[in-house]
Amino acid sequence: MKWPLSKKMETSLLTCVIHKGEKLTMYCPDHSQLCCSKCVELNHRLCLQVTPLPQAARGKSTNFKNLSVRTENTLLLMKQCQAYQEDKMMSLKVSYKEHERLIVDGLRVNIVSYLRECETSTVNTTHEHMQYPISEMREEIKYLLADFEKSTIKEKKEELNLKQAPIKVVRNSCIRLHYELFHLHVAIPKVLGKPELFFIASKKCLENIQQSDIFIKENLPNHVFTVNGKSVHNVKMPSDSKTCWITAVCALPNGQVLVVDRNNNKVKLLSQQYQVVSHLDFRGGLIQDMCLITPTEVAVAVRGKIQFIPVSESQRNKIQFITVSQSQLAKGRKLNLQHICDGIAHHQGDLYTCSGNALYKYKSSGKLVCRLYQDTSANATVSRCAVSPTGDRLYITSYYYSKLLTLARDGTLLATYPDPALRNPSGLHVTPAGQVLVCEYWSSTVLQVGWEGESKLATLVTHEDGVWGPESVCYSSTTSSIIVGQFRSNNILVFRVE
Repeated sequence: MKWPLSKKMETSLLTCVIHKGEKLTMYCPDHSQLCCSKCVELNHRLCLQVTPLPQAARGKSTNFKNLSVRTENTLLLMKQCQAYQEDKMMSLKVSYKEHERLIVDGLRVNIVSYLRECETSTVNTTHEHMQYPISEMREEIKYLLADFEKSTIKEKKEELNLKQAPIKVVRNSCIRLHYELFHLHVAIPKVLGKPELFFIASKKCLENIQQSDIFIKENLPNHVFTVNGKSVHNVKMPSDSKTCWITAVCALPNGQVLVVDRNNNKVKLLSQQYQVVSHLDFRGGLIQDMCLITPTEVAVAVRGKIQFIPVSESQRNKIQFITVSQSQLAKGRKLNLQHICDGIAHHQGDLYTCSGNALYKYKSSGKLVCRLYQDTSANATVSRCAVSPTGDRLYITSYYYSKLLTLARDGTLLATYPDPALRNPSGLHVTPAGQVLVCEYWSSTVLQVGWEGESKLATLVTHEDGVWGPESVCYSSTTSSIIVGQFRSNNILVFRVE
């Protein structure tokens, strides 16, 4: 990125995308298009505002930071789309191999069984007379089997190639679009001091982003969960003085589950059978939320006492780290905060916390990086947060305004999803595959929202499924299940999904 702009890259920027041998010289505001002389002659003769590039670039400015963030997000999604297509091809190949093996193995077993039956039934009476015909039969069947295997492999291979062909086309388009956009992403910082080249590069980049966004929406579908079973598990302990209130759920890779019981101020560890096997007490503050840091460590958001006099260490707003070892919980380090901590999420060393009306970014060391987003128009405008697997999108629930907000990694608002069914959203979770799950408190539903944060894909469970006041949700890859914690209920609900 620090190397100066090469002559080859400059030539590439100045070359018309449509007429490869022509140089860009004009800009048409009516169509928002960069044009060469052939473009003007063929497509823009009737346009009134076609302007020479130096004049068009004068006084026009594109926000470099926003453009850079949009480009990075699109590049990440394009890689995700490419990986999705490659997974589809691999899945087809594995399926083809397994299908071929089952057919051939089945035929071989049947033939061997038939031969043994023939030999057994004739060996005592006409063994000498049947020996030659059976040997001949064996050779004939071997020939037929070899021919069958050959024809089957050929036929299935052709079928596999036919099914993989359109996927390869999409995969190759992913690679091409990513390549083109990446080179523009590299070029733009190098031409910041050259208005005409920056104007060309930014316009090409925006056009490429637009094309890529359309392509991604067409070829990177959201996998919608299907619920196919439910179980109910009591997580109340004999020492609990109150009804449980599960405000956070965290599934560990080994199949164990951690839950935050706010009413009893405990973090509880559940076995693979969802039985409480260990717990930690919290005193002096309210435990609100929790997120996974490593396979054996979580971070817990603790809301301290709200008062104007100095408070003790146990009463401060903080993030408390907890380790899990041999089915036992232990408190580790903690980070003291200068604001309320109601929600928490983690991605590759970055911690995101919700203060009720703002979203903050910290390093896991405790260093405050920045305040990414703020809405002080009311209380509970920034309630809970989650982050996409690639780290390019942040999701926050606004309990007060009944909305789901989607932000870029720098805090830029990308999408707002208000829905009549999304009344006072509470719990929020993003799966390793990028599915967005949202709890809706008042209507007692859990929704799946598209990764773009713009539309509802499905209502997964409702009060008819036994859900009442869902406060937290988590997906377990180990058990392929969605775990729901509820307001003032001793039970968690586990829904098996596909």
